[in-house]
Amino acid sequence: MAAGVAAAQAGVAADAATARPVVLRDAGAVLAAMTSGLDTTVPNMARVYNYWLGGKDHFAADRAEADRLVVLYPPLPALVRENRAFLIKAAGWAARQGIGQFIDLGAGLPVSPAIHQAARAVLPAARIAYVDIDPVVLSHARALLATSDGVTAVGADLRDPAAVLGHADLRAVIDPARPVCVILGAVLHFLDPDAARAVTAGYVSLLAPGSCLILSCARFENEELAKQLAAEYTAATWHNHSPADIAGFFGGLELAGPGVTEARTWPRWPPEADDRNGHVLAGVGRVLRMCSRHAHEDRRCLIAGPTMSAG
Repeated sequence: MAAGVAAAQAGVAADAATARPVVLRDAGAVLAAMTSGLDTTVPNMARVYNYWLGGKDHFAADRAEADRLVVLYPPLPALVRENRAFLIKAAGWAARQGIGQFIDLGAGLPVSPAIHQAARAVLPAARIAYVDIDPVVLSHARALLATSDGVTAVGADLRDPAAVLGHADLRAVIDPARPVCVILGAVLHFLDPDAARAVTAGYVSLLAPGSCLILSCARFENEELAKQLAAEYTAATWHNHSPADIAGFFGGLELAGPGVTEARTWPRWPPEADDRNGHVLAGVGRVLRMCSRHAHEDRRCLIAGPTMSAG
């Protein structure tokens, strides 16, 4: 965990299924409860997400929080499923571009199909590192995912790109000197816009030419609804990034296909019309070649090229 970061959650509810727990949140932090034991009375963002996906790794407090949010905005589970489908589709697209290494940041609890399954359906030798700081997520990942050669689970804070890419467990399967697909699926809305831009820029500056970034964020058009959802979501601090902010997270990258669009229709454009207030905005960007051998060793000088096909 980054220096100076405290535990993101604390407090116990008398009855987690009906009463809201007291939670202390580190503003903008993508954190889970880091306690000596598992506290099932405090909602956890990985378990809330798992519940919306239809998984089984959640407790009463997680279900109560998830259901309370669905009352405010009933399509939330559909948005979560659309996000997951996008990540699987985009991982397969990256593998078809010849990228054989994947880093799933803020990976969350294992679901099927997993990222390594999507990648290996195209490139059987693809190598994958699942990165998270939630000890429960890591224990599940190590038991269920990191069971074969070339798949590992890494305990690291995604907000520190240099530490993540330099982690010994990650480097056991990933070579950052070669093209890598970095995935930030539905995690940057837990950081404020400046912090989110700094995170993506940090990874872009350290990735080899030919690498790519897969990114998705929730977005609500109605700011009042967004404020209500953020207030009710106690598992973490959530930010309603603007479309311009989300596009800005791809700074310095060449966007594939239509650019930033609806996760549920990527890579098609235009997206299907509907009257929903909530969306998952998503895209894939690629790191282009360095323009100078004298560039700083930790910076990439990017040269624009023709628009890539997303097919």
